[in-house]
Amino acid sequence: MAWDEWEQIKAAAAERHSTQMQLNQLPADPGGSTPTSGSTTRTGGGSGTLRHLNGPWSRAAGTADDLRISTQSTKNGLQSSHTGVSNGGAGLASLSALKTVLTSWEKRLESVRDECESLEPKLRAVARDLGEVDGAVAAKARAVHVSEGGKDR
Repeated sequence: MAWDEWEQIKAAAAERHSTQMQLNQLPADPGGSTPTSGSTTRTGGGSGTLRHLNGPWSRAAGTADDLRISTQSTKNGLQSSHTGVSNGGAGLASLSALKTVLTSWEKRLESVRDECESLEPKLRAVARDLGEVDGAVAAKARAVHVSEGGKDR
């Protein structure tokens, strides 16, 4: 390959991959649509809107709490369904295997319950904290004066 041909290939590649800054964003919503659920922090300015929805974090916290409750209920039901099995199943070879499985599931359910109990307040805190941060950012954004054609708007 000749040196000139190599230079032409490099120049063509450089043109195709020139360094440019591009901001990827959704187009501004001219209708100002309203979110369907959750509380929100909004600030208008320019052509877009800064907003934060607490809904997803609050729903996740509620789901974690529901799962904690149902896991505890399931564990209680599992324990009560095994009450008296050792007396009625005396002499059965599978009794020790049944007890091992019961203990294993009790530990698993306790682990899930404890994890959900730990997650629920953290998820609620995220919803609260992000809302506070968004409010502070909104106040700072409102304080910025943007001139348009030499005139403040």
